[in-house]
Amino acid sequence: MNSKCVRILITLLLLSSPSLYAAKVGLLVMATGKYITFVPPLVASADKYFCKNHDVTYFVFTDGQFDVVPNKVVPIFHPRMGWPFDTMMRNHVYEMNSDAFADQDYLYACDADMLFVGNVGDEILGKRMATEHPGFYGKNRKVFSFETNPLSKAYIAPNEGTKYFCGGFFGGEREAFLDIVRTTSERVDEDLANDIVAVWHDESHWNRYCIDYPPTVILTPSYCFPQGSKLPFVPKLIALNKNHQDMRFND
Repeated sequence: MNSKCVRILITLLLLSSPSLYAAKVGLLVMATGKYITFVPPLVASADKYFCKNHDVTYFVFTDGQFDVVPNKVVPIFHPRMGWPFDTMMRNHVYEMNSDAFADQDYLYACDADMLFVGNVGDEILGKRMATEHPGFYGKNRKVFSFETNPLSKAYIAPNEGTKYFCGGFFGGEREAFLDIVRTTSERVDEDLANDIVAVWHDESHWNRYCIDYPPTVILTPSYCFPQGSKLPFVPKLIALNKNHQDMRFND
């Protein structure tokens, strides 16, 4: 094989495999109200463990201010909307700010109250990535908290769905991610127009989306591991304990 063929082969390999080149990876975090306090430790942990071989940028949506803006953080102002809209409408916010992510290859949304504790790398890269919910892993489908109202756009019939996915960590290729947030936002809006709020808000619509457009990468609860849990997985991304009432309703 001559040198020209070798160069062509190397180029094709670099273009076809995300593990062989430094991709631009955006981590999107909604951190209004008190959630801003979680961001500095989250970013510090991501710097240590998240996509270390790639070019990572953190897009933080917040109404708060940093004493010192952490390295590689892009703050984007977004006002607090109140519960449940702070979570239910976050995909709307990501879609409205899509121009900010125009140069990213991959986009991942992560809850603010999380902490990376193990290497999270090329295994997450794919068209559409979903994470199995730690509260339902290995359990009978009958206990999954899918939306059961047939009038909701998040409705999942009894014969649908074999896995329940969390809303705390998902993503994929930029265009696929933008389709996720666009489609789920439209469905939330349709529900609201009919005075319907899905049982678990954006997470309910995410599970409906995963049935319509199955994930190409499915992660175990290692990637949404409840702090202090005894689940049989090695933690990589921990969901921190917190007082939900205080975080949602008290300024």
